Parts: sequence; C-alpha cells; structure tokens
Amino acid sequence: MRGIDGLELSPKKSEYLKYIMEKGDIVHTMDISKHFNLDPSTITKTIQEMSLTDLIEHIPYRGVRLTSRGREFAEFLVRRHRIIELMLSHYGLTAQEACEEALKVEGLVSKDVVDKICNSLGHPNVGICGRIKHDTCCCCPEDNQWGITG
Repeated sequence: MRGIDGLELSPKKSEYLKYIMEKGDIVHTMDISKHFNLDPSTITKTIQEMSLTDLIEHIPYRGVRLTSRGREFAEFLVRRHRIIELMLSHYGLTAQEACEEALKVEGLVSKDVVDKICNSLGHPNVGICGRIKHDTCCCCPEDNQWGITG
C-alpha cells in the first residue's frame, strides 16, 4: 500500500478496522460495541471520526463498511500483525504469547519496518494465524500480491 506509514490510526481504531474487515460488508455499530465491550455512543463517535479518513463509510442507522482504501489499509494491519507475531515466535514465544505481544506493539511499528522484517523472514506466505498477503511495495509484482508461486 503506497502513501501510508502504518501509523496513521490509533491502536484501537486499527482494531476496529480489522474487525470491520473480518465481519464483511456492512457492520452494525452495535456489533462493534458488543465485540469491544464499549458503550455504543463511544463507537458512534469514533466511527464518525474515522469516516473523515476515507477508510470507512458510515451509513446512518445501518452501520459502517470499509472503503476500498480502508480494505487495503485493514489488509496491511492484518499483515503487520501476522509478520510481527511470526517474528516473535522465532524467539521462543508460544503462538498465544506471540499474538498477545504483537497486539501490544504493532501500533508502533511502521510499514517500512514491517517490510524489512518480512524481507528478513524470507517473505513468508503463512503466519501463526493465517495467510500473509504481501503488498506490491514489499516484494511482489502487482499481479502476484498473494505470494503464490508455480
């Protein structure tokens, strides 16, 4: 993803974006509220703020959905998490420990650093909790963003 450094959103907003991507098309704000155990008014306020970033589209009385830019950014956030937890697992952390520690630090790690870690790991296709989609800035030509060979 070009034009981002990966540090544009707070860690909490990044988690919202990943959750919205995971859930699919239109996600009700009440579902987000329940998932994160937060008051619906807090979620609504945050969603309104995030709507200004062109990452999500807020549809009053229905919910939110990712814009194409938001989907691309959310995919980066998932990739960042998976790369960091995979790196941590190489240092003796269990899968659960690596995931928990990655959640603590991932919001502080820029895209440039993620790309360098990915390169040092040999551009892995699978992390602890799923496939790693590479973007064209990291290692793959535009027609092979999933890192599929052969």
